[in-house]
Amino acid sequence: MLKSLIGTIAGVTMLLAGAAQAQQRVKIGCTATTDCASAMVAIDQGIFKRLGLDAEMVLIGINSNIPAALMSNSIQIGGPTATVFLQAADGGLGLVGIAGASAMTPANNQFTAVVVRNGLSLTKPADFIGKKVGAPGFGAYLHVLFVKWLMDNGVDPAKVNFVEVTFPTMSDILRSGAVDAVLSGEPIVTRMLNAGVGSVGARYVAELGRNDPIIFYAASRTWAAQNPQVISAFRAGIREAAEIVNNDPDKASESIARFTRQQMDLVRSSPRSHAAPALTSSMLSWWVTVMAQQNLLQGNPDLGKLILE
Repeated sequence: MLKSLIGTIAGVTMLLAGAAQAQQRVKIGCTATTDCASAMVAIDQGIFKRLGLDAEMVLIGINSNIPAALMSNSIQIGGPTATVFLQAADGGLGLVGIAGASAMTPANNQFTAVVVRNGLSLTKPADFIGKKVGAPGFGAYLHVLFVKWLMDNGVDPAKVNFVEVTFPTMSDILRSGAVDAVLSGEPIVTRMLNAGVGSVGARYVAELGRNDPIIFYAASRTWAAQNPQVISAFRAGIREAAEIVNNDPDKASESIARFTRQQMDLVRSSPRSHAAPALTSSMLSWWVTVMAQQNLLQGNPDLGKLILE
Protein backbone atom coordinates (compact mmCIF):
# COMPACT_ATOMS: atom_id res chain seq x y z
CA MET A 1 0.00 0.00 0.00
CA LEU A 2 2.77 2.39 1.04
CA LYS A 3 4.83 1.49 -2.01
CA SER A 4 1.84 2.12 -4.21
CA LEU A 5 1.25 5.54 -2.62
CA ILE A 6 4.90 6.47 -2.97
CA GLY A 7 4.83 5.37 -6.60
CA THR A 8 1.75 7.49 -7.26
CA ILE A 9 3.31 10.56 -5.64
CA ALA A 10 6.51 10.07 -7.62
CA GLY A 11 4.52 9.75 -10.83
CA VAL A 12 2.61 12.96 -10.16
CA THR A 13 5.85 14.73 -9.29
CA MET A 14 7.40 13.64 -12.57
CA LEU A 15 4.36 14.81 -14.49
CA LEU A 16 4.47 18.21 -12.80
CA ALA A 17 8.22 18.47 -13.46
CA GLY A 18 7.63 17.60 -17.10
CA ALA A 19 4.95 20.26 -17.39
CA ALA A 20 7.28 22.83 -15.85
CA GLN A 21 10.03 21.89 -18.28
CA ALA A 22 7.57 22.22 -21.17
CA GLN A 23 7.08 25.88 -20.34
CA GLN A 24 9.15 27.95 -22.75
CA ARG A 25 10.93 30.81 -20.98
CA VAL A 26 10.42 34.16 -22.75
CA LYS A 27 11.41 37.67 -21.67
CA ILE A 28 9.33 40.50 -23.19
CA GLY A 29 10.82 43.99 -23.12
CA CYS A 30 8.71 47.16 -23.26
CA THR A 31 8.82 50.75 -22.02
CA ALA A 32 6.58 52.02 -19.19
CA THR A 33 3.52 52.77 -21.32
CA THR A 34 0.22 51.01 -21.96
CA ASP A 35 1.19 49.95 -25.50
CA CYS A 36 2.29 46.47 -24.41
CA ALA A 37 -0.74 45.96 -22.17
CA SER A 38 -1.72 42.83 -24.10
CA ALA A 39 1.50 41.09 -23.03
CA MET A 40 1.08 42.30 -19.44
CA VAL A 41 -2.47 40.93 -19.29
CA ALA A 42 -1.49 37.65 -20.95
CA ILE A 43 1.01 37.10 -18.15
CA ASP A 44 -1.19 38.19 -15.25
CA GLN A 45 -4.27 36.30 -16.41
CA GLY A 46 -2.31 33.08 -16.95
CA ILE A 47 -2.97 33.10 -20.70
CA PHE A 48 0.65 32.62 -21.70
CA LYS A 49 1.14 29.96 -19.04
CA ARG A 50 -1.85 28.01 -20.34
CA LEU A 51 -0.30 28.19 -23.82
CA GLY A 52 3.04 26.86 -22.61
CA LEU A 53 4.93 30.11 -22.14
CA ASP A 54 6.74 31.11 -18.96
CA ALA A 55 6.78 34.82 -19.81
CA GLU A 56 8.28 37.74 -17.92
CA MET A 57 7.94 41.48 -18.61
CA VAL A 58 11.20 43.47 -18.64
CA LEU A 59 11.09 47.25 -18.23
CA ILE A 60 13.15 49.08 -20.89
CA GLY A 61 13.92 52.74 -20.17
CA ILE A 62 14.16 54.01 -23.77
CA ASN A 63 12.40 52.40 -26.72
CA SER A 64 15.40 52.74 -29.00
CA ASN A 65 17.30 50.30 -26.74
CA ILE A 66 14.93 47.43 -27.55
CA PRO A 67 16.51 46.26 -30.86
CA ALA A 68 19.92 45.86 -29.21
CA ALA A 69 18.34 43.95 -26.34
CA LEU A 70 16.71 41.60 -28.85
CA MET A 71 19.92 41.01 -30.75
CA SER A 72 21.85 40.30 -27.53
CA ASN A 73 19.10 37.86 -26.44
CA SER A 74 18.68 39.65 -23.10
CA ILE A 75 15.03 39.68 -24.16
CA GLN A 76 13.47 37.38 -26.76
CA ILE A 77 10.48 39.54 -27.71
CA GLY A 78 10.32 43.33 -27.55
CA GLY A 79 7.89 46.13 -28.24
CA PRO A 80 9.72 48.69 -30.41
CA THR A 81 7.83 51.50 -32.03
CA ALA A 82 7.39 51.14 -35.78
CA THR A 83 10.01 53.83 -36.32
CA VAL A 84 12.64 52.26 -34.06
CA PHE A 85 12.05 48.87 -35.68
CA LEU A 86 12.40 50.23 -39.23
CA GLN A 87 15.57 52.15 -38.40
CA ALA A 88 17.13 49.10 -36.80
CA ALA A 89 16.22 46.86 -39.72
CA ASP A 90 17.44 49.49 -42.18
CA GLY A 91 20.73 49.56 -40.27
CA GLY A 92 21.23 45.85 -40.82
CA LEU A 93 19.87 44.29 -37.64
CA GLY A 94 18.12 40.99 -38.25
CA LEU A 95 14.71 41.73 -36.78
CA VAL A 96 11.22 40.58 -37.70
CA GLY A 97 7.79 41.77 -36.55
CA ILE A 98 5.66 38.95 -35.13
CA ALA A 99 2.44 40.52 -33.75
CA GLY A 100 0.70 43.84 -33.24
CA ALA A 101 0.64 45.60 -29.88
CA SER A 102 -0.99 49.03 -30.22
CA ALA A 103 -2.33 51.26 -32.97
CA MET A 104 -3.46 54.83 -33.41
CA THR A 105 -7.20 55.53 -33.29
CA PRO A 106 -9.12 58.84 -33.34
CA ALA A 107 -9.84 58.51 -29.62
CA ASN A 108 -6.42 57.25 -28.54
CA ASN A 109 -4.53 59.84 -30.56
CA GLN A 110 -5.68 62.33 -27.92
CA PHE A 111 -3.61 60.54 -25.30
CA THR A 112 -0.26 61.65 -26.70
CA ALA A 113 0.87 65.17 -25.92
CA VAL A 114 3.76 67.55 -25.64
CA VAL A 115 3.73 68.61 -21.99
CA VAL A 116 5.23 72.07 -21.37
CA ARG A 117 6.86 73.14 -18.11
CA ASN A 118 5.24 75.76 -15.94
CA GLY A 119 5.95 79.35 -16.92
CA LEU A 120 5.99 78.70 -20.67
CA SER A 121 3.22 78.81 -23.26
CA LEU A 122 4.12 76.60 -26.21
CA THR A 123 1.08 75.64 -28.27
CA LYS A 124 2.00 76.16 -31.93
CA PRO A 125 4.78 74.43 -33.88
CA ALA A 126 6.69 77.72 -34.27
CA ASP A 127 6.69 78.17 -30.47
CA PHE A 128 9.13 75.28 -30.11
CA ILE A 129 11.90 76.91 -32.15
CA GLY A 130 14.94 77.27 -29.92
CA LYS A 131 13.38 75.24 -27.12
CA LYS A 132 14.69 72.05 -25.50
CA VAL A 133 12.29 69.13 -25.94
CA GLY A 134 12.70 65.77 -24.23
CA ALA A 135 11.85 62.70 -26.32
CA PRO A 136 11.78 59.06 -25.14
CA GLY A 137 14.28 57.96 -27.76
CA PHE A 138 15.50 59.59 -30.95
CA GLY A 139 13.67 58.15 -33.93
CA ALA A 140 10.98 56.68 -31.69
CA TYR A 141 7.26 57.06 -32.33
CA LEU A 142 6.68 60.21 -30.28
CA HIS A 143 9.78 61.91 -31.66
CA VAL A 144 9.16 61.12 -35.33
CA LEU A 145 5.51 62.22 -35.19
CA PHE A 146 6.42 65.46 -33.42
CA VAL A 147 8.95 66.19 -36.17
CA LYS A 148 6.26 65.33 -38.73
CA TRP A 149 3.93 67.82 -37.02
CA LEU A 150 6.63 70.50 -37.14
CA MET A 151 7.41 69.88 -40.81
CA ASP A 152 3.75 69.81 -41.84
CA ASN A 153 3.46 73.27 -40.31
CA GLY A 154 6.55 74.73 -41.94
CA VAL A 155 8.94 74.49 -38.99
CA ASP A 156 12.48 73.22 -39.51
CA PRO A 157 13.00 70.51 -36.82
CA ALA A 158 16.70 71.33 -36.78
CA LYS A 159 15.74 74.53 -34.95
CA VAL A 160 14.41 72.51 -32.01
CA ASN A 161 16.88 71.08 -29.48
CA PHE A 162 15.88 67.44 -28.81
CA VAL A 163 17.30 65.44 -25.91
CA GLU A 164 16.55 61.87 -24.80
CA VAL A 165 14.49 61.50 -21.63
CA THR A 166 13.11 58.25 -20.19
CA PHE A 167 9.42 58.03 -19.29
CA PRO A 168 9.97 57.47 -15.54
CA THR A 169 12.14 60.60 -15.24
CA MET A 170 10.00 63.00 -17.31
CA SER A 171 8.15 64.53 -14.39
CA ASP A 172 11.29 65.32 -12.39
CA ILE A 173 13.19 66.63 -15.40
CA LEU A 174 10.30 68.88 -16.41
CA ARG A 175 9.95 70.16 -12.85
CA SER A 176 13.66 70.95 -12.67
CA GLY A 177 13.51 73.08 -15.82
CA ALA A 178 16.21 71.01 -17.52
CA VAL A 179 13.89 70.82 -20.54
CA ASP A 180 11.13 73.09 -21.77
CA ALA A 181 8.79 70.29 -22.79
CA VAL A 182 8.55 66.52 -23.06
CA LEU A 183 6.84 64.22 -25.55
CA SER A 184 4.81 61.65 -23.67
CA GLY A 185 1.79 59.34 -23.56
CA GLU A 186 -0.52 57.88 -20.96
CA PRO A 187 -0.44 57.27 -18.08
CA ILE A 188 2.64 59.51 -17.82
CA VAL A 189 0.83 62.60 -19.18
CA THR A 190 -1.90 62.39 -16.54
CA ARG A 191 0.69 61.80 -13.83
CA MET A 192 2.57 64.97 -14.79
CA LEU A 193 -0.60 67.04 -15.00
CA ASN A 194 -1.80 65.80 -11.61
CA ALA A 195 1.60 66.59 -10.13
CA GLY A 196 1.30 70.15 -11.43
CA VAL A 197 4.67 70.15 -13.19
CA GLY A 198 3.35 71.40 -16.52
CA SER A 199 0.46 71.69 -18.96
CA VAL A 200 -0.46 70.24 -22.33
CA GLY A 201 0.96 72.34 -25.12
CA ALA A 202 -0.48 70.37 -28.04
CA ARG A 203 -2.11 67.03 -28.85
CA TYR A 204 0.04 66.76 -31.93
CA VAL A 205 -0.72 63.13 -32.82
CA ALA A 206 -4.45 63.89 -32.83
CA GLU A 207 -3.78 66.71 -35.29
CA LEU A 208 -2.07 64.24 -37.64
CA GLY A 209 -5.18 62.01 -37.57
CA ARG A 210 -3.61 58.62 -38.40
CA ASN A 211 -4.58 54.99 -37.62
CA ASP A 212 -1.24 53.22 -38.15
CA PRO A 213 0.60 50.84 -35.76
CA ILE A 214 2.37 52.45 -32.82
CA ILE A 215 4.21 49.56 -31.20
CA PHE A 216 4.38 45.95 -32.31
CA TYR A 217 6.10 42.88 -30.95
CA ALA A 218 9.36 41.92 -32.65
CA ALA A 219 12.09 39.32 -32.29
CA SER A 220 15.48 38.60 -33.79
CA ARG A 221 15.11 36.78 -37.08
CA THR A 222 17.33 33.95 -35.83
CA TRP A 223 15.31 33.42 -32.65
CA ALA A 224 12.04 33.57 -34.60
CA ALA A 225 13.24 30.93 -37.06
CA GLN A 226 14.23 28.64 -34.19
CA ASN A 227 11.01 29.08 -32.21
CA PRO A 228 7.97 28.95 -34.53
CA GLN A 229 5.83 27.18 -31.93
CA VAL A 230 6.64 29.80 -29.31
CA ILE A 231 5.66 32.56 -31.72
CA SER A 232 2.41 30.77 -32.53
CA ALA A 233 1.58 30.49 -28.83
CA PHE A 234 2.60 34.11 -28.23
CA ARG A 235 0.32 35.35 -31.00
CA ALA A 236 -2.60 33.33 -29.66
CA GLY A 237 -2.01 34.78 -26.21
CA ILE A 238 -1.79 38.34 -27.51
CA ARG A 239 -5.05 37.98 -29.45
CA GLU A 240 -6.86 36.71 -26.37
CA ALA A 241 -5.36 39.33 -24.07
CA ALA A 242 -6.11 42.18 -26.50
CA GLU A 243 -9.82 41.54 -26.01
CA ILE A 244 -9.37 41.99 -22.27
CA VAL A 245 -7.29 45.16 -22.69
CA ASN A 246 -9.93 46.76 -24.90
CA ASN A 247 -13.02 45.58 -22.98
CA ASP A 248 -12.11 44.95 -19.33
CA PRO A 249 -10.56 48.11 -17.84
CA ASP A 250 -10.21 46.66 -14.33
CA LYS A 251 -8.09 43.69 -15.37
CA ALA A 252 -6.09 45.78 -17.82
CA SER A 253 -5.39 48.46 -15.20
CA GLU A 254 -4.11 45.91 -12.68
CA SER A 255 -1.57 44.58 -15.16
CA ILE A 256 -0.51 48.02 -16.38
CA ALA A 257 -0.03 49.30 -12.84
CA ARG A 258 2.12 46.31 -11.91
CA PHE A 259 4.44 46.66 -14.88
CA THR A 260 4.68 50.48 -15.16
CA ARG A 261 4.92 50.83 -11.35
CA GLN A 262 2.21 53.47 -11.37
CA GLN A 263 -0.39 53.89 -8.63
CA MET A 264 -3.60 52.02 -9.39
CA ASP A 265 -5.80 55.11 -9.04
CA LEU A 266 -3.73 56.92 -11.63
CA VAL A 267 -3.75 54.01 -14.07
CA ARG A 268 -7.51 53.54 -13.73
CA SER A 269 -8.16 57.20 -14.38
CA SER A 270 -5.82 57.33 -17.38
CA PRO A 271 -6.76 56.26 -20.92
CA ARG A 272 -5.19 53.10 -22.33
CA SER A 273 -3.64 52.42 -25.70
CA HIS A 274 -5.82 50.47 -28.13
CA ALA A 275 -4.61 46.88 -28.37
CA ALA A 276 -4.33 45.80 -32.01
CA PRO A 277 -2.88 42.28 -32.36
CA ALA A 278 -2.96 42.14 -36.18
CA LEU A 279 0.22 43.02 -38.07
CA THR A 280 0.83 43.01 -41.82
CA SER A 281 3.58 44.51 -43.94
CA SER A 282 1.19 46.97 -45.61
CA MET A 283 0.51 48.58 -42.22
CA LEU A 284 4.04 50.04 -42.22
CA SER A 285 3.93 51.77 -45.62
CA TRP A 286 3.00 55.20 -44.22
CA TRP A 287 5.77 54.99 -41.65
CA VAL A 288 8.35 54.32 -44.36
CA THR A 289 7.18 57.43 -46.24
CA VAL A 290 7.35 59.61 -43.11
CA MET A 291 10.79 58.36 -42.15
CA ALA A 292 12.11 58.86 -45.67
CA GLN A 293 10.95 62.49 -45.46
CA GLN A 294 13.00 62.89 -42.29
CA ASN A 295 16.07 61.14 -43.77
CA LEU A 296 15.85 58.41 -41.15
CA LEU A 297 16.26 55.54 -43.61
CA GLN A 298 19.27 54.81 -45.81
CA GLY A 299 17.47 52.40 -48.12
CA ASN A 300 14.00 51.25 -49.08
CA PRO A 301 12.95 48.50 -46.63
CA ASP A 302 11.41 45.34 -48.09
CA LEU A 303 8.40 45.20 -45.79
CA GLY A 304 7.41 41.77 -47.05
CA LYS A 305 10.56 40.35 -45.44
CA LEU A 306 10.33 42.31 -42.21
CA ILE A 307 6.96 41.09 -40.99
CA LEU A 308 6.27 37.43 -40.18
CA GLU A 309 2.72 37.01 -41.50
